[in-house]
Amino acid sequence: MRPILKGKGEKIAEEIIELRRQFHQHPELSGEEFDTSKKIQQKLSEYKISFTTGYAKTGVLGVIEGGRPGKTVALRADMDALPITEETNLSYESKVVGKMHACGHDAHVSMLLGAARILNETKNKLPGKVLLVFQPAEEITPIGGAEPMMEDRVFAEHTPDVIFAQHVWPDLPVGQIGVRPGPMMGASDRFKVEIEGSGGHASMPHQAVDAIIVANTVISNLQTIVSRNVNPVDATVLTIGKIEGGYRYNVVADKVTFEGTVRTFKNETKQMVKERFFSIVQGVSQSMGAKAKIEYFDGYPATINDEKWAHRVMRTSHELLGAQSTPLVEPCLGGEDFSRFLLKYPGAYFWLGSAIPGLEKQKPLHDPKFTLNEKAIPVGIELMAQVVVDTLFQLRDEEISENSNLLKKVVNHI
Repeated sequence: MRPILKGKGEKIAEEIIELRRQFHQHPELSGEEFDTSKKIQQKLSEYKISFTTGYAKTGVLGVIEGGRPGKTVALRADMDALPITEETNLSYESKVVGKMHACGHDAHVSMLLGAARILNETKNKLPGKVLLVFQPAEEITPIGGAEPMMEDRVFAEHTPDVIFAQHVWPDLPVGQIGVRPGPMMGASDRFKVEIEGSGGHASMPHQAVDAIIVANTVISNLQTIVSRNVNPVDATVLTIGKIEGGYRYNVVADKVTFEGTVRTFKNETKQMVKERFFSIVQGVSQSMGAKAKIEYFDGYPATINDEKWAHRVMRTSHELLGAQSTPLVEPCLGGEDFSRFLLKYPGAYFWLGSAIPGLEKQKPLHDPKFTLNEKAIPVGIELMAQVVVDTLFQLRDEEISENSNLLKKVVNHI
């Protein structure tokens, strides 16, 4: 019989919430998650779950062997914090100045450990294997941690047939899940441009090439990519987030640098925007007598959910949380390193409602005042664990059906 795990998360909620608070107080940046990794290993050992380590330096892979043969399903949680000074005034506020779990990865790790405990307690009933992927460096685009983990052969011995991940989401209330087939998160490219003109006195601009004026013209023209080159139905964002240049009020600036990001869903749109970007930056700069140096970083690809497994998450959510638990959601152009796992293995990425009730405006992810409703934690534990159980049983039933059809074909042929 397929195990039903409703209520199991609530039974261990106190332990997992306390664990989350410990992670929250001791955040570690991308590639520095050594203590976080050790704590994960300690908990897996406590739960008597086997694991291996060292993937992308700090990554951990836990393995739960089911009591019956079957397929393999993976769950992934990201581990790293952000270089942000926390301003929440929580009793368990970050103890490290300039570092904060402002994206909920502390909750992701804790919930995966909770799901691991529940799944391990019912492993004898599982037809297959569960992989627990604790991933570092999600926040450090374009490198990330998913690709380095796979390069370190994290799945060399155990290969997932399906992989899932969840992310706390302050735009949804506790008890609701955001999931959809197809695009879920966007591709996230970065760029840095240096405009080089020639300096001079502010009273004699004709003797100089004003890098500020050139940069201003370049930036204005870059906005025409979205407004005039991209199909209006294809969501695209080009944002300049940082600009630096100049010395003082009476000096014509000889250099200006600006940085920003491009977000898209479709690969063909991404490539077109990139080509137009180079053309505009170089063309406008040259036409104004300046030079441009461009650094363009192809970041995470778009996170595209497999239709079959997105619907699996929906059905499991309906069973656990009710038919109204999966409202229609639009995709987000935020980047997500889990996309690289989905390029190689079918699966789905979903949002876990974590809004604080009573707030007129929720603090967004990556905000120094961001926090989450801890009532979401037992919901997330149960949902991840039940999605694994349901997926393993679905894969088993599909295999039985496929073998039965094959047998019928052989018999009919004879």
